[in-house]
Amino acid sequence: MKLVECPRDAMQGLGHFVPTDLKIRYLNALLRVGFDTLDFGSFVSPKAIPQLRDTADVLAGLDLSATKTKLLAIVANVRGAEQAAEFDTIPYIGFPLSVSETFQQRNTNKSIVQAFEEVSQIQNLCVRTGKQLVVYLSMGFGNPYGDPYSPELVSAFTDQLRAMEIQLIAPSDTIGSSTPESIETLFKHLLANFPSIEFGAHLHALPAEANAKVRAAVRAGVRRIDGALRGFGGCPMAADNLTGNLPTESIIETLIAENVDLQLDMAAFQVAMALSAEVFV
Repeated sequence: MKLVECPRDAMQGLGHFVPTDLKIRYLNALLRVGFDTLDFGSFVSPKAIPQLRDTADVLAGLDLSATKTKLLAIVANVRGAEQAAEFDTIPYIGFPLSVSETFQQRNTNKSIVQAFEEVSQIQNLCVRTGKQLVVYLSMGFGNPYGDPYSPELVSAFTDQLRAMEIQLIAPSDTIGSSTPESIETLFKHLLANFPSIEFGAHLHALPAEANAKVRAAVRAGVRRIDGALRGFGGCPMAADNLTGNLPTESIIETLIAENVDLQLDMAAFQVAMALSAEVFV
């Protein structure tokens, strides 16, 4: 099982700016835990997400000398991808492609058609520079805007991405609208129909819902799950009331109960948990 820790997602909607040195200390603590991937920052407009305006400075302060964790940077356009691609230490570049037209406009200021064009350009950039593109299918379990949604629509998006030779796709809950049933249904369908693609689950949930959603993803065959310590996060572009990420501690608890060997340094995890209290005050 691959666990993806998402402090970038957790911090982006905070009302206060987390000092750069504190971000660095927190991320370095997370790098010692043994997560597969760390969603550490984002190359986006500082006007859009002021919290992440120091991503390049944060990256410079990370100690990657003794970690197996791979870095993931989120971008919203080709320009951001070009910035991320300049850094040899970033193997993953993530792009949010929405199955909701309304959310695509709100999140990246472009239509779905335009977003697909950018995905194509970013994929070409990733191939040239030895990166891997991770496409997050935002509103992958429904949307609050009345836009069309169905598992078949998610499948159609996936088919277009497969044609671009994109191999890592993460349907994303965004607003916490998924249920265990819808999670299991969607991922079973995707995994059966697209065996060459690695699928991740990027889910949001209220605290009481987290364990059931993790179990549903595992039952469906998902082997890559995103979370954030203490369940902070939520997309400020999606709604005023943010539904947090799956708490990493709940994911770990659930997976251990399912007899999944996570190979994490739990002492380092407890250090990171303690430090998270300073970040998310």
